[in-house]
Amino acid sequence: MNTPTAPRYAGLDGLRAVAVLLVVLYHLFPTWFLNSGFVGVDAFFVISGFLITSLLLRERAATGRIALGAFWARRARRLVPALVAVVTICASAAWLIGGDVLLGVGRQVLGAATFSYNWLAIAGGSTYFSAGEPELFRNLWSLAVEEQFYLVWPLLLPVLLLARRRGLRVGAALVLAACSAAWAFGVLAGGGGLTRAYYGTDTHAFGLLIGVALAFALDRTAGRTEGGSTGALTMDASPRPVRRGPAVSTTALTAVGGVAALAGLVAVACLPGGATVFPAVPLLASILTAAVVAAAVSTDSPVGRALDLAPLRWTGERSYGIYLWHWPVVVLLTVAVTGTMVDTAIPVGVGIAALAITVAAAAASYRLLEQPVRRLGVGGALRALRARLASNPVRRLGALTLVAAAALGTVGTAAAVAAAPTVSSSEAVVQAGLDALAEASAAPAPAGGASAPADGGAPEAGGPRGTIGGDAPGGAGTTGDSGADGGTAPADGTAPPALGATGAPGATAPSHDPDGRPRPPTRTTVPGDRITAVGDSVMLASAEGLLDERPGIQIDAAVSRSMWQGGEIVEALAAQGALRDYVVVGLGTNGPVDDDDLKTVYDAVGPHRCLVLVNAYAPRDWISGVNTELTAFAASHPRVAIADWSRAIAPKADLLAGDQIHPGSTGGAIYADTVAGAVDALQNRPADIAYRVGVVQWALAQSLRHGR
Repeated sequence: MNTPTAPRYAGLDGLRAVAVLLVVLYHLFPTWFLNSGFVGVDAFFVISGFLITSLLLRERAATGRIALGAFWARRARRLVPALVAVVTICASAAWLIGGDVLLGVGRQVLGAATFSYNWLAIAGGSTYFSAGEPELFRNLWSLAVEEQFYLVWPLLLPVLLLARRRGLRVGAALVLAACSAAWAFGVLAGGGGLTRAYYGTDTHAFGLLIGVALAFALDRTAGRTEGGSTGALTMDASPRPVRRGPAVSTTALTAVGGVAALAGLVAVACLPGGATVFPAVPLLASILTAAVVAAAVSTDSPVGRALDLAPLRWTGERSYGIYLWHWPVVVLLTVAVTGTMVDTAIPVGVGIAALAITVAAAAASYRLLEQPVRRLGVGGALRALRARLASNPVRRLGALTLVAAAALGTVGTAAAVAAAPTVSSSEAVVQAGLDALAEASAAPAPAGGASAPADGGAPEAGGPRGTIGGDAPGGAGTTGDSGADGGTAPADGTAPPALGATGAPGATAPSHDPDGRPRPPTRTTVPGDRITAVGDSVMLASAEGLLDERPGIQIDAAVSRSMWQGGEIVEALAAQGALRDYVVVGLGTNGPVDDDDLKTVYDAVGPHRCLVLVNAYAPRDWISGVNTELTAFAASHPRVAIADWSRAIAPKADLLAGDQIHPGSTGGAIYADTVAGAVDALQNRPADIAYRVGVVQWALAQSLRHGR
């Protein structure tokens, strides 16, 4: 018995086009309106679940069985050729570019080859929603979920077909979909993490299962047999009679419902919040997609005809290739053009170029690779290639080009895997900062220097560069002492160091020339043992520079900190008596900053210390607002200054790691110089002001004396 050809349903190619456009625009133009455009993947899942189940039901109805080997072979012919082309070509291009774009490429290639990308990504600790250092083939997670479904579902389908009533089958599929969604909620509630919930086949199968339920619902012959003997299902595609009368026709109601569902799908893709509302938003998108599918495939549906317009149909037929190509293309193009990884600030020009390359590559793959293999099979396609090699020169050149490209892609992929770094450049510079702090902690104290207390607390400063704390507030990366030269009253009740005559720690009144003219103040440098620095991973990456610039500086820095944590950290240091005269806070990289957070830090610093706020530099959309907020706060509060890291590093961004956030050793020295300059300026500010006031007063006195 021959396997029936797959049915074609009106409008589904157009719906595929809508789905792929949602995903592509979401990735290529992240600052546009499609805040949750990733739900296009869930639309694909629903369509796939519907089509695959309909195909299997059709085959079983026609032949009495499901030929698993033939089914899986058809899926392989459909999916593998384009996948191989994308992986080999893009991995080779990544090898030519080098750097962070190669990070984890070996695991990614393995995941693509075995259709296990999602689970390998979960095991590797990667995340779909991290933009700073994205994986080259991150989009292949959804292909892995679908292929795992294609592997398992034909084995489970006969079990559900034991239920003779269509309603029971639909109900069973919906129960499974509900269990998948509930399990996703459970994983999130149990602390399993967003990536585990989003990538997991078990937690993201609800869209596929909703598509399955729809296929069962539209199978009007459930329970009928062919000839009453084999028990095989028959597919009755004949339309039901349309009842005419004064009521609105079923076709019109279906069309209105389908259009409303399609508009709802696009609206859901625009919802803010994105991943934070998983799985609620993808679940809603899946239900709306099922409604669009039901409306599109109904008899004589205007929704199906509208979605079958030529541009949409053309795009939908190539949607698989477009989806495969778009993400690695935009990653590679962004790195090559801007030197940065994909982020919320992808230049529009890069996005447009990536879209053009994606469409061209997908069209070429569809025509030259996917369709020949799908139509002829692998063996037939190879025979056709051999025939082209033996044909006229033009056809031979095309075949040779294809063979050469395949060979180069294979070699390039192997080279990319071999050259892949073990850690990203940003992780490397942060680790270098941690190593510098550990080295400073291990440095021997000079004669008479303090040593670590017996209780295991933070050791006293005394090494040539500083020391690392035991259990400092906020976690790893704390150096310094537990109060040396600090501004908090020591435990013995003695007073903290007094402020100078002009209001800053150590400031002195200006001196004068014999004629009474004030002399320019002597510039003083604040030693490291009077500075406490609290920061995020940018400060941590700059730790070596800070220790070199101001030996003995106390550094409390850790990854992924934000300003809202700053007040608590500073308060804890003050409570320990470990807070020094000058407090440097660099916590603006990882999120917006508001006045309340800054006020908390300011109050924790107290009236007898000075505060230096380090502004931020990063390809993040909140950075401009952060720097504006910091500048305004410094201008409106005494004893506060800005260390303008953004201005210092902007013309030298090549000194940053691949994420364009964390400085290497040279960039860290610039960070340290910027911080030290701001601290010294704050130290000398009262004397500078006194000098300028004194000069004005002296000039006025001279004018009065000479009658002018």
